[in-house]
Amino acid sequence: MTVHGLSILAVVPARGGSKSIPRKNLAKIAGRSLIEIAAVTLSNTSELDACVLSTDDEEMADEGRRVGLQVPFMRPAELAQDRSRAAPMWQHAWLTAEQHLGTTFDISVLIEPTSPMRVPEDITATINCLVLENHNAAATASRNPSHFTPEKALMLSERNTLEFFYEKGAKYTIRQNIPSYFHRNGLCYAVKRETLLSDGNIFENDCGAVITDRPVVDINEPLDLEFAEFLMKKDQRFGHSAVNKFVTG
Repeated sequence: MTVHGLSILAVVPARGGSKSIPRKNLAKIAGRSLIEIAAVTLSNTSELDACVLSTDDEEMADEGRRVGLQVPFMRPAELAQDRSRAAPMWQHAWLTAEQHLGTTFDISVLIEPTSPMRVPEDITATINCLVLENHNAAATASRNPSHFTPEKALMLSERNTLEFFYEKGAKYTIRQNIPSYFHRNGLCYAVKRETLLSDGNIFENDCGAVITDRPVVDINEPLDLEFAEFLMKKDQRFGHSAVNKFVTG
């Protein structure tokens, strides 16, 4: 469905290699793989014209097809390494998808399976931020806890003493006095065609912010899977029916 007069491609990146959790994108929360959870959310997002999986792994490609994602190509090995950058992978997925699907997309969203706590409204809000506020890109972000800010950060000296990372950190003893900091949470990125394909940028220049006010989890360690499942069952944004549809069947 074309919205704002623009066609939109969703790309789900899922490379086969992972050191923290082997085969991480196939890891399951309440019986569903991270790829499937992403696919279910995309299927409930009406703004999207096509949803493709970018992977170098045949098993993950099969999983993508099983849950309704299009897999019209395989990702080249050089774009699926530990140190591979996201922008070239996304560029390849965008252009190759267009070749296979025979169409051109104005916008693309990147949906990382390792951030499973997204809802369709996160994707819609990111698209609207990009288009209605006329940014080059847009991304979801979460607020840093106050104890994870430069003002509270400490370093260990050669003498094994704790020192403030920020030279004025000692004066920020009251949490309310610390400025707000944010980090990307991986729920959704959106870019215009020229931003990524011509400039090679994702969020480096004029990236609109979609602030996520609820707890979310980025899956890096096995315990994160359990924590995400716990939060998804408790989070009112999902609700009981949404949790059932989203992670349990």
